[in-house]
Amino acid sequence: MSTQRTQRTGRGRRPRSAAVTGIGVIAPNGMRPDAFWKAVSEGVVVLDRISREGCGDLPLRVAGEVRAFDAGALIEDRFLVQTDRFSHFAMAAAALALDEAGLGSGDPADPFGVGVVTAAGSGGGEFGQRELQKLWGQGPKFVGPYQSIAWFYAASTGQISIRGGFKGPCGVVASDEAGGLDALAHAARDVRRGTGTMLVGAAEAPLAPYSMVCQLGYPELSTVEEPERAYRPFTSAACGFVPAEGGALLVVEDEERARQRGVPVRATLAGHAATFTGASRWADSRAGLARAIEGALDEAGCAPEEIDVVFADAMGVPEADRAEALAIADALGAHGTRVPVTAPKTGIGRAHCAAPVLDTVAAVLAMEHGQVPPTPNVSDICHDLDLVTSRARPAELRTALVLSRGLMGSNAALVVRRGGESARQDRAGKEQTA
Repeated sequence: MSTQRTQRTGRGRRPRSAAVTGIGVIAPNGMRPDAFWKAVSEGVVVLDRISREGCGDLPLRVAGEVRAFDAGALIEDRFLVQTDRFSHFAMAAAALALDEAGLGSGDPADPFGVGVVTAAGSGGGEFGQRELQKLWGQGPKFVGPYQSIAWFYAASTGQISIRGGFKGPCGVVASDEAGGLDALAHAARDVRRGTGTMLVGAAEAPLAPYSMVCQLGYPELSTVEEPERAYRPFTSAACGFVPAEGGALLVVEDEERARQRGVPVRATLAGHAATFTGASRWADSRAGLARAIEGALDEAGCAPEEIDVVFADAMGVPEADRAEALAIADALGAHGTRVPVTAPKTGIGRAHCAAPVLDTVAAVLAMEHGQVPPTPNVSDICHDLDLVTSRARPAELRTALVLSRGLMGSNAALVVRRGGESARQDRAGKEQTA
């Protein structure tokens, strides 16, 4: 892509740019972008003891819950009965994103020009557990017909497309927690290939008892009982991560088309790359993550020193944190120890595939507000990083780097550029000097 930036296509047009025009958030700390940003920028911590029924005796005690979510007020009954909580989050976030992008007025003018891509890691555990309990306790005649689809990783993509009447390219990414960034890249490439609009993101609901028992197999999971101590990456007290539910959906469309529609371009998805280094092989993730960063920078045509802020993966495991800090230094050189780094997820938990999508939303909002949000509950940093703690830091932010790694070994990096006139002028100037 770096060479394409200075070339015209065969039809005399520059390559299409994937622009973010709508954001929908359903997160433990806020259910709209403004509420989410206020909490993130102020370093609000919502981690608390898990209150979900049936979870009181499990070793996992702390998580980020979406406590004020009323699915019945946001989603029609016909969808509620056939979907799990993770799809409820996704459908609600999708509706918010479409409204913000000016596309929520009803049937799409071109249904084949709108596609949907989501990422999922845990699927519909709550729905599946309920139906399997009926099977075990009452017999097969009591199992509902939607058991066959509600638990499935692709359920959110399917239900969003059905609900909205979208018939464009649809898919689901199942590539570990880093799949949230991979889904964004998937959507951006669909836009560059000609699709008008993509709804993309991830939502997770991993706090049902069955889902939590499955997660207890991960040694990286924190079982510390005190919320303020349970998730402290990049410190000597790092003891793993705590999970979270919720997520975010974005509307991504061709930048030129968005400007013709008269809607603001909030950001552009400029570059992405992914690698694989193996489950829990955190020392090896140093090379894999560094390679992903280099690939994302190359696709974006971005020099290391152009990165103004890094949203870290922040696993919270000492070996993994060390590997990430070294990967940033390996890929960004001397700039890697100077660039502000943040991990706002320490205030809300790590929502698996949705975590890097929420980080991408935070990156877009940070660039809009000119602030690097803090990393809550974290101090006494033991790695060579300029980690922003305590309070937000004012900064001129044009380009952000979002990082993610999965428990099964995936690594991904995404370069996001600020939207608006100034960002377009920045890119035009670089193209003239290239």
